[in-house]
Order: sequence, then C-alpha cells, then structure tokens
Amino acid sequence: MSFSQTTTTCPYCGTGCSLNLIVQDGKVTGTAPYYRSPVNEGRICPKGTYCHQFIHSPDRLRKPLIRRGDIFYEADWDAALNLVAKEFSSFKPDEIAVLSSARTSNEDNYLAMKFARGVLKTRHIDHCARLCHSATMTGLSLAFGGSAMTNSIPDIGEADCIFCLGSNTFEQHPLVGRQIIRARTRGARLIYADPRHTATAIQADLFIQFYRGSDVLLLNSIMGEIIRNGWEDQQFIKERTANYEALRKVVLQKRYEPEVAGNLCGVDPDLIKTTAEWIGTAERCTILYAMGITQQNTGVDNVKSIANLMMLTGNIGRPGTGVNALRGQNNVQGACDVGCIPTQYPGYTRVTDGSAHRNLARQWGFPDGICEPKDGYDISTLFEHLKADTHEIKAMYLIGENPLVSEPDLVSVQEGIKNLEFLVVQDIFFTETCQHADVVLPAACWAEKEGTQTNTERRVQRIRQAVLPPGEAKPDSEILSLLATRMGYGDQFPYRQARDVFNEICTVIPQYRGMTWELVGRPEGVCWPCPEPGHPGTPVLYHNRFFTPDGKGAFLPVDWKEPSDLPDNKYPFRLTTGRIIWHWHAGSMTRRCKNLNDEVNEGYLEIHPEDAAKLKIRTGDMIKVSFRRGGLVCKARVVRDIKKGMTFMPFHFIERATSCQTDSSDSLCRMSEYKVAAVKIEKYTGELA
Repeated sequence: MSFSQTTTTCPYCGTGCSLNLIVQDGKVTGTAPYYRSPVNEGRICPKGTYCHQFIHSPDRLRKPLIRRGDIFYEADWDAALNLVAKEFSSFKPDEIAVLSSARTSNEDNYLAMKFARGVLKTRHIDHCARLCHSATMTGLSLAFGGSAMTNSIPDIGEADCIFCLGSNTFEQHPLVGRQIIRARTRGARLIYADPRHTATAIQADLFIQFYRGSDVLLLNSIMGEIIRNGWEDQQFIKERTANYEALRKVVLQKRYEPEVAGNLCGVDPDLIKTTAEWIGTAERCTILYAMGITQQNTGVDNVKSIANLMMLTGNIGRPGTGVNALRGQNNVQGACDVGCIPTQYPGYTRVTDGSAHRNLARQWGFPDGICEPKDGYDISTLFEHLKADTHEIKAMYLIGENPLVSEPDLVSVQEGIKNLEFLVVQDIFFTETCQHADVVLPAACWAEKEGTQTNTERRVQRIRQAVLPPGEAKPDSEILSLLATRMGYGDQFPYRQARDVFNEICTVIPQYRGMTWELVGRPEGVCWPCPEPGHPGTPVLYHNRFFTPDGKGAFLPVDWKEPSDLPDNKYPFRLTTGRIIWHWHAGSMTRRCKNLNDEVNEGYLEIHPEDAAKLKIRTGDMIKVSFRRGGLVCKARVVRDIKKGMTFMPFHFIERATSCQTDSSDSLCRMSEYKVAAVKIEKYTGELA
C-alpha cells in the first residue's frame, strides 16, 4: 500500500486555509492538519475537513460529451475540440461570451481571459464576482482607488474593536472567526449586526438585530453620532481624505439621529449610540462584511458607507484596522486580479485605456491583435440579451459556471440559455447547465492539478496535485491551450506546466511582478502588491496613501434608499438568504460529501415563533413561499433566532432555489438583490402558484 500527503489550499471559501490531502493507492482518503500556514495554523472547518469526499464521486465527468438531438454521446478529445473550434470560428467576436470561474486557479482564469480576448477576440468575459462582490469592487475603487481587502486575516486578531455586518463569519469563514476570538481574548469588543441571532451573534459583546436593507441607515446614524460626540479622527480626515464636509452634511440630518433611524431599522437607539462610542473611541477598529452587504440593489452605497465610517475614525492603513470584505469563493480575488472582468484587464487597468490595450497586445503577440478596447457585457447583461433573444449573443463558453443555479431570476436565465446557438460547458460534474450544452468538456478538480489561488486577503498560495484526474478529464488550462492551438494560436499558448502560466501572469500584472513560483509556494504565500523581486509583499494597504491620483481617500456620502421589494399586505414578510456552515454556494461539491450532506440535505425557511403561530405553522411543516416573481415549497423551521417579520433560507439547494426571487440590481455594478425580498408564507396544500 502506497501512502503520501500533499499540502494544498482548501477549495471552498475565500479564507484560503492550507491542509494536507492524504493519498492512499492513488486515491484521496482524508485530510490532515497543516500547521505552518499563518491563515489557519492547522485548524480547518467542517467543509475543509471533508473536502476530499467529492473528488472521487462516481458521477465525475470522465470523457467529453457531444449532443446529438436530446442525447449526449461520449467522444474523444480530438472530436470534441475540433467541433468546438469549428463552431467558435463561425461566430463574430461580439457574438461569443466566455464565463470563467472563481473556483478555478489563477492560471486557469488567466488563460480563459487570454483565450477570450486573444483567440475569440471577444470583449465579453466575466465571472461570478458580478454576483458576490462587484459592489465591493465599485465602492472601494471609488473611495480608495483600489478594491481589495485592506488588511490580512491574522491582522484581525490585533483589533481592539471589530464591527461585523452582512457576514455570519463563524459559519461562512470559520477560520476568520478564530481571529475574532483571538482579538476578544486580548480584550477587543465585537459588535455584530444581522437580522438573525447566528453563531457569530453568540460571540458578540453587542448584537444589533436589524432589518436587512437598512444598512446605510444604520451606518449613517453611527457616523452622525460619532461626529456629534467629537470621536472622529480629525488629523486623519485633514491629512488623508477629501470631501469630508459633504459627508458631515448628510449624516447629521435628522433622519439619521438614533431615535429616528433606530425606529426604521428596528433597533434600540441606545445600541446605535453604544456602537458609535465603541468604534469612535477604539484605537484600532476593523470592519468585516460579506454578501449580506453587497447582494443588494444598494450594494455600492453600503460599501461606500463602510469606507466612510473607517476613514471618519482613521481606521485605515494600520494593523488591526481596515475595510475587510470577506470573499465567498476560494479564488474570486484571483479571478478579478487576472482580468476576468468585462471592463478591466489584468491588474485592474481599464479596457478603454489605449496604452494598456497596446501593452497587452504587444506582450501576448497575437498576429491579428486582440479584442477591441471597449467594455464588454457583464453576466447580467448577457442573460438579458439572451432572454430578449436579441441575437447579439449566439455562443457561450462556460468554465466552472452553473448559471442555472447561481443566477438571479432563474426562470429568465433558463429561457435565455435556450436561445443560444452553441453552448460549451467545462466542469467537473454534469451540472444543471450541462443539460443545455452542445458540448461538455470534463475538467480536473483542484486536487488534480497544479496552480495558484489568491485568497480574500490578497495572499497568493499554491495548490498542488495530489492525484490524477478521472478518466480523460484534463486541467482547465490544458483544455484552453489545446483549443487555442486548434484555432491557430499555439504560439501564444506554449505552456508546458502551470508554472509557465504563472510566470507570464507576473509579467502582466504589476501587483504580482515580484512574485516567483517558489515564493508563493512557501507556507505564508505572498500578499500583493509585490511590485519587484525581493519585495516581502503587502499585508496592510494604504499605510501612507490611497491608490487615488492625489493619494487621498474620498468620502462618498450616500442617503438611504428603501429596498425595491418591501413587504405589503399580500407579501407581508421579508426574506433574506445566506450560507450555512455545512455547505458552500450551489452545493455541487459539498452535497457530494457524505458527512456534510448528512448534517443538512435540504432547503428550509426560518421563521419567528410569533409569525409562525399566526400562520399555524410548526417546525417540519411543508410551506409555500411565494415571491412576486415565483415561489417554492420547503420545510419550516420555527426559531427565535430570526427577527420578527424576517425569514431566512440557505441558498445551497437547487430544488429549493431562492435565486428565483429577484430581478432587481444595483445600477452601478449590476449586483442582484439576493438579500431582500418580500414573501408570502402559507401552509402547503399541494399546489404552487
């Protein structure tokens, strides 16, 4: 019997924990702690503990599939790639779209972006950051000139005050939660705001149970109270920021006084006053947030308000401070870094920047150039065109994306995807979206290939191959290179291994320029920016200046807007959604892990006991949940942890798909409003309207 251990990085959330995969006779049979990582120091959450269980699932894709009529037939790689190359060559560049994946490596995403812009010449390249943190990218870029998490994960343990909202951190990012415990052991205070009394609320020194959708109202009220009491950092404001008077004018309005705002938020005004005092008087305060903040039609406003609060109190640019957006997926930061965005090239240069366009074209060396320097369509716009059947988008290449689960307004997405003339899906499982594909290409999972990932704190780390892919499955980067070669661009895709791709990434992205394959292979990895060889990396951003042209952070005052989908007599309850500790996003991996699925294997709705009593609903009853745009059936869970008038559903279960609830989005970043919806709840009688 052969036995080995391979050190790699977890494939789930953006924390980027390191672990060892235990391999026996060519199969991954378990995990073991890896103590040298500063991110998790040998601890892993339940998802990480059982992450090996989906690797050898019997339903892994093993051979390419080609559709003939309604039936898929197995094919060899030559036949599949020749068909894809022929079909893609028949479309004009702007008729094709490529969707990459935050679940694959930096190298895979970089080659997907290069394939889109260089081989297909299309502007339309995007990935799922549009659906989780595009509001962060837009809001922080406007405020700071950069869009990433400002501090490191270990840095959170150095804070004196931690304000967490829009994130159930102890379930969604448990090893970040460990740093909160470390800070509290040192005497730090934890303030937590959420409609639910979650595992994170249990740890809080101050819990604010407010209505989802009133985030700006709450944040403006806190800032107004800080200013009225003279707790703002006047020196930081004077030396490091601009537009303060405009902020002051907005947050000191009467509507943001704690007594008024508290009534609208559903919060005791004294809690707002205490929050303001703790944040305003702390030496080092950090703020943590996630998709509860961003997945609203006011997501950008929410992020701007968070940036305003931290600049107001001078909590930027130092250890234990910062604006820390916790990314939901293992490589959503890296996918953005390498340019899988329709408006930005690798390193966040604008696609409309003529100089950046020429530099990239020169570095890549495509004889016929690359796509034109114009913004492409984002995911939401792509599916709007498909639904309307405008014939602008005719072909699509999906790499690790499953929009029939993850997209909002699922009915429209399903209608739209049927209007494609040609669809290629590249994945590790036969997903719901594969059912509509013309060609399905089998990909290697994270444990079956080499590469790098960039976690939520900008830390670039290695993933390492532990076992071979099943059957004829191949790494995404290899598939892309083979396809590019068939389409006449082999010279531009000469890579023999992941290391070659990473080396090219470091020449293209200024923030990665000082990194090497060996450097990111160390236990601590490297936090970008790492601009030159020998540079140690940058755990804390904005120490002396922001990334804006004048080096100053910009206060961006915003007034609160009500959510677009408010309760009324017909739809009297508010619904919000989120993750639970046992599962991750669409569940395609975690629901194939026996130990995780044994814990929770179906969707449910949480409702307050007083609300349930009025509806004569008990825990375990089947209920009908109706939105203004559809509905679903699930079991009820009657819990005191949810705020009265609010309800909650996890979004991991396609058979209870909560994404059907919304068609509203943020006007600036196109973020869909997953977190706020009005619903009607009643006992299930056998019919779903």
